[in-house]
Amino acid sequence: METALPLPWAKLRQHNLYNMVVGLREKPNSAHPVSALVTAHAHLDHAVAAAYGWEWPLTEDEVLARLLALNLERATASV
Repeated sequence: METALPLPWAKLRQHNLYNMVVGLREKPNSAHPVSALVTAHAHLDHAVAAAYGWEWPLTEDEVLARLLALNLERATASV
């Protein structure tokens, strides 16, 4: 089976990709092939926050707290 990605990218596993994304968030490198994914996720995070009416950036804990509060609010309203 032929792949469009050259080795070692063809054998890239999810956990390796995740580690690359984390590393590129800490130390950006626009020449890295995975940097486009990091950029796309940053744009997506910003767009989702804007859809909820939230200022960005937020920490992961802030996002989870706001989503929990929103979930509880909506669950209470539907009862």
